Amino acid sequence: DTNARLAPGYGPTGRQPPTRPPPKLPKPEFLLFRTLGENDRKTALGPVTYFNVGTHWVARGHPTKLKAVLKVKLDEDADRMKHLTLGHTDTLISRIGLGCMNFFDGYGTSDDATSFRCLDAALDRGVTFFDTAEVYGRGKSEALLGSYFTQNPRSDIKIATKAGIRPGHDPLFDNSPAYLQEALEGSLQRLGRDHIDLYYIHRRDHSRPIEEVAETMARFVKDGKIGGYGLSEVAPYTLRRAHAVHSVSAIQNEYSLWTRLPEMGMIQTCAELGTTFVAFSPLGRGMFGDRFPDPQQFDRTGFAASMPRFKPPHFAANCALIAPFKDWARNKGWTVPAAALAWLLDQGDHVVPIPGTRSAEHLGDWVDACDITLTDTDRADIRRLLPVGFAHGDRYSEAQNVAPERYC
Repeated sequence: DTNARLAPGYGPTGRQPPTRPPPKLPKPEFLLFRTLGENDRKTALGPVTYFNVGTHWVARGHPTKLKAVLKVKLDEDADRMKHLTLGHTDTLISRIGLGCMNFFDGYGTSDDATSFRCLDAALDRGVTFFDTAEVYGRGKSEALLGSYFTQNPRSDIKIATKAGIRPGHDPLFDNSPAYLQEALEGSLQRLGRDHIDLYYIHRRDHSRPIEEVAETMARFVKDGKIGGYGLSEVAPYTLRRAHAVHSVSAIQNEYSLWTRLPEMGMIQTCAELGTTFVAFSPLGRGMFGDRFPDPQQFDRTGFAASMPRFKPPHFAANCALIAPFKDWARNKGWTVPAAALAWLLDQGDHVVPIPGTRSAEHLGDWVDACDITLTDTDRADIRRLLPVGFAHGDRYSEAQNVAPERYC
């Protein structure tokens, strides 16, 4: 016998919502016979059983036949993911990526096995774009991805990482050529690669003209070390200045239903210049999950713990304002996070959200957002429920706000 995993949300009766406990299941043999066809009944030998684990139906049965069934199921699911070409490159990425900060930072403890299960689920569902950074877990996030993809090599996997933040150093933000070269070599080593698809300046070092930084990144592209470069938490004018030196492939700024600053020029500038806009924290750091987060469970030393929106009295006010949107999404037959991501995807064909999670179950709640097509009525409902600027409290504390560029 062999164990194999069905894609999240698939059961013996076909496509179903990931409810627990699962609905009444037919005889186990039906799983094999229905997929392989009636003519294969005689060759589907051996007992077949399955059981529910989280959002997965796990099946055990005849090794050859069962693997064939699962491959069909997984391929069907992965084919549903949409793709786009990363700005100014020939790199094809999934329309929804996976942010990998949560594997180590900010939201409590995790372990490699949990993270690997999440990565398994992401691949099963068609995600091919993974976002990390040198600073996430002080290199541990990169190392984990390197370990996982060494064990699970695939030619369609695209990785983005970042440099520019040096905890414990003065200055904290460093965009010098020497440091960026050192950081890039370290990232390549941890990721087990000789090429990084997208390399970001994580935060801008204002002691250096952005044109100088763009020249450094252009050299990395020319040397074949990176496929393209990006900038994070910058203003439209910085994008234009850098782009004039060498095409900027991506901008990564925070963007979600409760953080709308990119609509004040950045979304439009990216569209004009052919730059992909990558939205981090697209689910509002858990606020647009099916359940509200518990700030008490945040890592006390993590980034989210200090954010004003999660502190009294703002947190309670924000929950009260977002709750009607959650009810609306559920009444539409959608999960809350999938609805929130569908709204983001609707903001432009160049917008790529990268929700972060280390949970395969949570990933299953939003990864099918590409299936949702919003109508004009849906858009009007969302504007009514969550008008621009509804959120209480700033997204960052004063100490955290020293890095992002402000332009409005």
